[in-house]
Amino acid sequence: MKNISVIGAGAWGTALAQTAARNAASVLLWAREPELVSAVNEKHRNEPYLPAVALNPKIRATNSLQEAVSGADAVLLVVPAQFLRGVCEQMRPFWPKGMPAVVCAKGIEQKTGKLMGEMIAEALPQAVFAQLSGPTFAEEVALEKPTAVTLACADERIGKELVNALGTATFRPYYTPDCVSVQIGGAVKNVMAIAAGIVAGKNLGDNARAALITRGLAEISRLAKALGGNPQTLMGLAGLGDLVLTANSTQSRNFTVGLELGKGRSLRDILGEKRTVAEGVYTASAVLERAATAGVEMPICEGLSRIMNDGVSVDDVIASLFARPLKTE
Repeated sequence: MKNISVIGAGAWGTALAQTAARNAASVLLWAREPELVSAVNEKHRNEPYLPAVALNPKIRATNSLQEAVSGADAVLLVVPAQFLRGVCEQMRPFWPKGMPAVVCAKGIEQKTGKLMGEMIAEALPQAVFAQLSGPTFAEEVALEKPTAVTLACADERIGKELVNALGTATFRPYYTPDCVSVQIGGAVKNVMAIAAGIVAGKNLGDNARAALITRGLAEISRLAKALGGNPQTLMGLAGLGDLVLTANSTQSRNFTVGLELGKGRSLRDILGEKRTVAEGVYTASAVLERAATAGVEMPICEGLSRIMNDGVSVDDVIASLFARPLKTE
């Protein structure tokens, strides 16, 4: 896999293009904005999203989806989860049968409740689905700081080819066939990161944050198991690792949304200031709907959804969580 294309030129897409360029013969980065395409091609920079990084000259940009797909050995899909279906449907007419679609967005489709792999099966049925997930901040990856991730693919041969294509001295993918758990871990940790931000914004202390992370991981594991995943997978990078990172750092978009909610600001005002997407805001309600269908109880996700979607106060949700019956662990 020597020709890699990346769909989505935000910070994460650009960082992955930079990583792929260390092994690939060519990397093609798709962006909507003509000015961003020009900047990448002429200045080797993506100033709006990764201003500190000089891009590898092997990276070339385009605003043509057909050009990005044509000639690629694998395509990394780094469009936000709620917009990915539309982009995939545009690519469907010229996507070669059997070419890997590596989803690098984390979320559950809000309007359908589908995981990214289920969405790909509908929008790009000729593609081989893979999911890349794990504890990553884009700038650190682009600057070659040590990073480890999980790459899930039901096709072991293709999965391991992708691992070899993307792995570098500082970017280490681990292969697993457990696509369900990796998708659930990546999606729900965004919701939990908002909840952790609320804990920080309310100054509830480190004990409370540790409890939330632990019980949040239990909710993630229950849902993954109900959907056919292996909870043990979530003890790794795509579950525990990703949750610990995003629930403890202001580099996390989802954590910072929660931080401001905890300080008493409205969700509308917070999102109005954001240039990038905080996936957990949109995933929360979809997670609950999917959990209800699977018969899984997720009280932290439910409480967060009530705060963001129903106007319930943070204090009332916290009180209701601590009023739940005591249980065994």
